[in-house]
Amino acid sequence: MFIGPDRDKPMLTFRIRQNRGRTIQRRGFTLLEITLAVAILGMMSLAIFRFVQSNLAALRVSADASVADAQYNGLRDLLAAEWQSLTPIRGKMTGEPFKLNDRERDEIKWNCSAGPGLLTRYAPDDFTVWLRLRRENDSVNQLDLGLLRKPQNDSGIGEDDESWVPLIKNVSSLEIRYFDPQMNVWVDRWSNAFRLPRLVKLTVGRPDASVPWEAIIPLGRTPY
Repeated sequence: MFIGPDRDKPMLTFRIRQNRGRTIQRRGFTLLEITLAVAILGMMSLAIFRFVQSNLAALRVSADASVADAQYNGLRDLLAAEWQSLTPIRGKMTGEPFKLNDRERDEIKWNCSAGPGLLTRYAPDDFTVWLRLRRENDSVNQLDLGLLRKPQNDSGIGEDDESWVPLIKNVSSLEIRYFDPQMNVWVDRWSNAFRLPRLVKLTVGRPDASVPWEAIIPLGRTPY
């Protein structure tokens, strides 16, 4: 039986529309697919946020540690410049060990003139200086490491002429040892004011570090 072109047109048109419908149906997204995509994007955003946050925290801790290390290195350089300029007779360096609540709180004392090591250049008098620990204030149980300066010509017993210069904030202990070249040993006390130790070793407890900071400062530049 012969079927002409006119009788095939409705069937062809139906098939074309059906294929177009399938094509359009394939191009769309279901609600489940959209939900999964949003969930994946949310998880990726959260992971990126936590990664950036952890890196920023690590950078902040590293920067704080670098600042603290720079402060301790500056303390070592400051004391080296000050102590290496002392003479045995005029310097009269002495040191005493102290302990409070099982924490080392040693002190070292010397005499000197104004200068960079004393953090003053234009003071007219000579000073007696202590390197020691001191509480920041009565309401805070925090110890600071610094210099206590007092003019030598001050005959009074008050604290009016004393000046406190904080160097390192918030330390837990201070231990000072002296190398005696005659005995060839480290000692915890230096009582001979007319002879300088060959080396001075400082050990400072740091609450922000697992190990204390330690520095050995030579005084060998000053002739005996």
